Amino acid sequence: MERLTPDAYLDLLASESRRFREVLADCDPRTPVPGCPGWDAADLAWHLTRVQAFWAWIVDHRPERPTDRVAPERPSAYDDLLTAFDQHTAALQAALADADPADQAWTWAEDQSVGFVLRRQALEALVHRIDAEQTAGTTSPLDVRLAADGVDEVLDVMVGAAPEWASFSPLPHHLRLDITDADASVWVQLGRVAGTDPDDTHHDDDGLLVVTDPGVEPDAVISGEAAPLLTRLWRRGDGAEIHLAGDLAIVDRFRQVIHQPL
Repeated sequence: MERLTPDAYLDLLASESRRFREVLADCDPRTPVPGCPGWDAADLAWHLTRVQAFWAWIVDHRPERPTDRVAPERPSAYDDLLTAFDQHTAALQAALADADPADQAWTWAEDQSVGFVLRRQALEALVHRIDAEQTAGTTSPLDVRLAADGVDEVLDVMVGAAPEWASFSPLPHHLRLDITDADASVWVQLGRVAGTDPDDTHHDDDGLLVVTDPGVEPDAVISGEAAPLLTRLWRRGDGAEIHLAGDLAIVDRFRQVIHQPL
């Protein structure tokens, strides 16, 4: 799939963050967040505030590892919490606007670049904007380009990236996700992820890897518009509008992988 331009990611980070803030501003801070069990609206507001503050610091300071950072304290009053969000989202947007996406920056992923932070934070804001709207009982259209990019990202980065202590062993099973309103597809290959984690616990689990078109017929196809595909992958939607075809046993194995905690 073709990535968005840095300017597009930056604009969408701003608009998704703005929508997140305006929805939560009219929400009772004690309202539960459907997509994040145990959180209320105030917790959601603080989560994105804290995340954006962290990545603003990373882009500004470029540490080898984020060991010296002092995290901000959570305000007790909801209005002050929203004000803190305003400050930290502005700081993140300014830091990213002033940085070259190709520059090196620490991240938790294989991609150690400012561009990774830019893309990831635009999509982080999108997913939590969805959370905010579900909390408030409202909805608005998602940007199709960003949502389609998010389908690729959640599979490639959030689900499909094996940890450094594990290896991926591919199986001859391919599944294709067709994003109908973006004229785009994402191919995944199923396999096994095995290894011993830092706590000396051995793992051998189903996994997947995003791959280029392998030139074979897929075992199964999942198709739908970008928004319901993205919300289903992030477990913010039921997938009722998504169409399944092919070997449903392969779809079930795919489901087992995406149901793992993100």
